[in-house]
Amino acid sequence: MITIRVTRQSNVSRIQSVEISGHAESAPYGQDLVCAAVSAVAIGGINAVIELCQLRLHVEQDDKAGGYLAVTVPAHEESEQHRKAQWLLEGMLSSLRTIEAQYGEYLVYKEQH
Repeated sequence: MITIRVTRQSNVSRIQSVEISGHAESAPYGQDLVCAAVSAVAIGGINAVIELCQLRLHVEQDDKAGGYLAVTVPAHEESEQHRKAQWLLEGMLSSLRTIEAQYGEYLVYKEQH
């Protein structure tokens, strides 16, 4: 099962980090559309923030075993780049929640403040 954990700064609901771990196992390796969807949305969202907002995110991933991606958003003042990054990340999370709504037996989405 894939677990998506989102940590928000409690006083302003700002996204601090997103961690995605596990495997959907909805199909054999290489044919797992749930895993592919989660990976595409997450990597696309992170790449959009880096490219469009010019923010340096702290990204960790397990290149060998797969099944792990974590991103931490730097603590910035209320800059325009940071606001844009939050919007892009909220869009990414919205897409991940949509995948969970359709394929909840393969992934779980959790938020903490």
